[in-house]
Amino acid sequence: MSKVTKAMSKSLAHAKIVPRRSSERGHGNHGWLNSYHTFSFAQYYDPKFQNFGALRVLNEDRVAPNNGFPTHPHRDAEIFSYILSGELTHRDSMVTKKDGSTANKNDFYRMHRGDVQFTTGGTGIAHSEQNEHSKDEVHFLQIWALPWRKGLPPTYHTMTFPEDAKRNGFATIISPLKAGIKATGEEEKAAVPSIEGTIPIHADFLMGASIIAKGESASWKVGGNDAVQSKTGRKVYLHLPMRRIGAKIRLAGETELGEGDGVFVENVNAGDELFVESIGDGEAEVVVLDSN
Repeated sequence: MSKVTKAMSKSLAHAKIVPRRSSERGHGNHGWLNSYHTFSFAQYYDPKFQNFGALRVLNEDRVAPNNGFPTHPHRDAEIFSYILSGELTHRDSMVTKKDGSTANKNDFYRMHRGDVQFTTGGTGIAHSEQNEHSKDEVHFLQIWALPWRKGLPPTYHTMTFPEDAKRNGFATIISPLKAGIKATGEEEKAAVPSIEGTIPIHADFLMGASIIAKGESASWKVGGNDAVQSKTGRKVYLHLPMRRIGAKIRLAGETELGEGDGVFVENVNAGDELFVESIGDGEAEVVVLDSN
């Protein structure tokens, strides 16, 4: 976890910092689904925005009540959902009852704010994601990363990350599987992450989040504390979700972002610190995606 500080942001002279404005993202409003795409996805295609290191998809979605994504398959992708508000109900092809019988539509996991659900598609998996609330929309980020190898055993992880941890700096949410790319079947099943208390991912990749009060700052240490294999030339993407509360941030003392904006940070190395100041009218919830 990176510390909250009142100190002024420090610049990174060697970094290349390029904003990705909210208005420039792909956008599709389907009535039941209002979705913004940072990278090419579905009907939105831009050859300049295909991926950023292992980061392949960053969608900011709002799903209307009593609507959602019906059962659909995934393969060879690391997929996770970060809930901002509302609730999202997940059902999948791997849920089994305690007696070993087949799951049915009554077996589910209902996610709320602070929950993160992670899917390794691997050799193949199917799930549905529905907003079963009668009146409130659900607002969440869906993120995909490219795994370090194909044909992995499919699996799920779900964890809740308390608000307090995010208000005390950047809380690390996802870190690489400690056993690495050559993990055995037993090590895959044990699913031990490089950083304790995080969700393990099959990529040289970290995710963190912080809720920064107005006038406060927080810093993200690139690469964690020796949690990644690739130490140089890392690619970090920061995103400020559209929570409609007047949030605004300043990165590295110069680049300002409003709600829905993101920023590509290149030419940074493990150990570098990215300082983020909250300069808007509302608290800033910042998501960071740190990739090789």
